[in-house]
Amino acid sequence: MVVDTPYTAPARVQHAQRLALGAAVVGAILCAIGFMVSRDHFFKSYLLGFVFWVGVSLGCMALNMVGHLSGGAWAVVSRRVVEAASRTLPFMAILFLPIAFGMHELFIWSDPAVVAKDTILQHKAPYLNVPFFFIRAALYFAIWSGMAWLLSKWSLEQDRASTPEQALKMQRLSGAGLVVYAVTVLFMSTDWIMSLDPHWFSTMFGFLFMGAQGLAALALTISVMVLLSRFEPMSRVIAPAHLHDLGKLMLAFVMLWAYFSFSQYLIIWSGNLPEEIPWYLRRMAGGWQWVGLAIIFLHFALPFVLLLSRDLKRHGNTLMAVAILIIVMRIVDIFWQIGPLHGHEQMVVHWLDAVAPITLGAIWVAIFLWQLQTRPLLPLGEPYLAEALEHGRHGH
Repeated sequence: MVVDTPYTAPARVQHAQRLALGAAVVGAILCAIGFMVSRDHFFKSYLLGFVFWVGVSLGCMALNMVGHLSGGAWAVVSRRVVEAASRTLPFMAILFLPIAFGMHELFIWSDPAVVAKDTILQHKAPYLNVPFFFIRAALYFAIWSGMAWLLSKWSLEQDRASTPEQALKMQRLSGAGLVVYAVTVLFMSTDWIMSLDPHWFSTMFGFLFMGAQGLAALALTISVMVLLSRFEPMSRVIAPAHLHDLGKLMLAFVMLWAYFSFSQYLIIWSGNLPEEIPWYLRRMAGGWQWVGLAIIFLHFALPFVLLLSRDLKRHGNTLMAVAILIIVMRIVDIFWQIGPLHGHEQMVVHWLDAVAPITLGAIWVAIFLWQLQTRPLLPLGEPYLAEALEHGRHGH
């Protein structure tokens, strides 16, 4: 079924894009000042923001794939939001360049003098070396951008002439794509976060990152859907039943993230190995323990309790409030992961730790809103679109 209504983005989206661009310019100026004042803090804060926002893009791409495979009503009405978010990936590849310039400030294994004095780093050198690091990063972005582009391209073609073969193509790519996504994120999390402390390793870390990306992507998708539901034409589309479905999925990802986090802690703590335990010991002292407690209560316990409420999940403003809390705590969690490194046992919060993620977020939002305006807000050629809209009208 092809729906005739165009479902174009409201004018407020373009206004929000201009605001995001203005915030990005101001933030870029502040980041440039921060770079001149403290290079070390700039690169660490930039990595914090970059890892979060590229994770949102990747999580949205994975959600899109899950939606094609599951065919749920939530996936149909949110498809154009997650597609637009996944199309930011080529631009995130450009925003990776400052990390390339800050290699020596971020990764101690990139210094040949340090490697020459460390037997463990010498054993890891065939993998942890600068040329191979860049090759892997380029490969990741090429694969991610290619999958996101194909899914968006085929989805737009489906709008023009819907055929069963097009839906089948997207399902096949999504099935294989989720496997590719998992493998690349396992390596990416090792390269960009775990190798900040190259003596430490965790077999759970990549899975933890995947769960975190899915959670951040769902939180952002819910926030955008609630905001769009305030304006025509989506005010006639997005219903409490759709928000309820997305809220249930976000609850599932909150529990999944908590399960992976606790499993990693339990495995490492019970193993009591000198190569692994110090990673947690540094995060249980010097003020970092309070950040860890905040993550436990505000990232898991409070969202978990709130999302148990059926009424909350069906109410847009309260569900969006929980989603925004999760987005903030995702950034705090990454800060907790990368902060206590290279002698930073005592917790220090630099102003760049807020400015850099906000600046990258403003750039990301501006690109995302631009992409959101290039397509109808609903996949008009989706065979199950009418059913998804009906679910919103009569869902309980």
